[in-house]
Amino acid sequence: MPEQGPVDCVAAGHPHSSLQAFIDHRSMMVKIAARITGCHYRAEDVVQDAFFRLQSAPLLKLSFKAQLSYMFQTVRNLAIDHYRKQTLELRHSSSEEEGLNVEQHASASPEALHLHQETLEMVANALGQLPERTRYAFEMYRIHGKPQKEIAQELGVSPTLVNFMIRDALIHCRKTVGAEREMCKGA
Repeated sequence: MPEQGPVDCVAAGHPHSSLQAFIDHRSMMVKIAARITGCHYRAEDVVQDAFFRLQSAPLLKLSFKAQLSYMFQTVRNLAIDHYRKQTLELRHSSSEEEGLNVEQHASASPEALHLHQETLEMVANALGQLPERTRYAFEMYRIHGKPQKEIAQELGVSPTLVNFMIRDALIHCRKTVGAEREMCKGA
């Protein structure tokens, strides 16, 4: 009996045909994921995740072309999800140097505690200068951890507008604190 290729295996309904098709097209899937994630190593992780997800998918009933399409679409979707998650994490994280320079509260000097207190007062003053709705959106999201969708529903606005209000409040606080610190240095 001649050896069967991936297309023959699918046509014959062999259970390992999907696996063979995945293996045969793996390098192309990695390239597609790498274009989306921007990193070959992350793309490898995405393709591996896709493999495990596809293990539980009932692909035997689909044609070979439909199976391949489903595999590539799964890789693409996972790569996009990975990219979005990475972008969100980068937006909310700081540089490593910032993390290393954080003082421990228990061992903080009286001067450092005073500086932190002054900074909090500056931020409170900056928030007081904002429109009520913007301040509320910022405090609920950044301090209380409320999702932007819920804040949008409460305020009767779109989640996009809430995102812009939070961003504007953060920019205003940074500018205000920076300006006040410059004034203190000059005095």
